[in-house]
Amino acid sequence: MLDLGCGVGTIAVGLALASPEVCVDAVDVNERAVQLTNLNAARHAVADRVHALTPDAVPTDRRYDEIWSNPPIRIGKDALHELLLTWLARLNPGGCAYLVVGRNLGGDSLQRWLTDQGHPTERLASAKGFRVLRANKLK
Repeated sequence: MLDLGCGVGTIAVGLALASPEVCVDAVDVNERAVQLTNLNAARHAVADRVHALTPDAVPTDRRYDEIWSNPPIRIGKDALHELLLTWLARLNPGGCAYLVVGRNLGGDSLQRWLTDQGHPTERLASAKGFRVLRANKLK
């Protein structure tokens, strides 16, 4: 699994705790976030399965069954689209990405855009102004 834009590692550590059989790459452009994710993984005894690193440290041939992210919407639409297309391309056939996006920050338009890009996307849930989207990679 991949936690894209991991911050302090909340999603990555949570995934590892909830599913003891999985390994999670936690990626962030911020070196301090990578350090904090590694510390949090160690504190929760999942450091053997949570690997925090910067994007350029991820092997180019690495593929994922699932991507989890609260994507950095505020980096701008063009940068966000480039980021998502880059990482969604790393999904294994049949894989999917789970994205949490604020409704007021473009969650609905992002859903349409992802579908238009060949990643059929559905809204799984909506609460308190947030959307949980699942974008699928076609086989």
